[in-house]
Amino acid sequence: MDELDREILRLLKQDARMKFTALARSVGLTEGAVRRRVHALVRSGVIRRFTIETLTEEGVKALTLVSSSASAKTPEIAESVRRVRGVESVYEVTGQYDVAVILGGASVADLNRSIDEIRKIPGIIGTNTLISLRVWD
Repeated sequence: MDELDREILRLLKQDARMKFTALARSVGLTEGAVRRRVHALVRSGVIRRFTIETLTEEGVKALTLVSSSASAKTPEIAESVRRVRGVESVYEVTGQYDVAVILGGASVADLNRSIDEIRKIPGIIGTNTLISLRVWD
């Protein structure tokens, strides 16, 4: 990944629906070159999905901190957690916990179901969940 790829990513983070022609104008490449770069970023896993954000906050969010056993491989734990319904982001972290997870759901009950699924993953020995009360952007 080079500086042009980073600039394309920056622009797509601002507007995931930006057309290849507009991206090309912004970074000084042809539309075809930008299209190939974006497809390569998707194939390599750098771009995992294209999404939208809304102005209205719906549902509830939580941060779940996950502890794993010393014998567990953290990347494998993180990959398993990523597949749980309601998981928005997964971070491998330092400190007391091994993985931090951003969860979203329509209700606290939805979050609870996601947390229960996370706790069932082999190698996970504990969780600590913080439910978001308010967002400060």
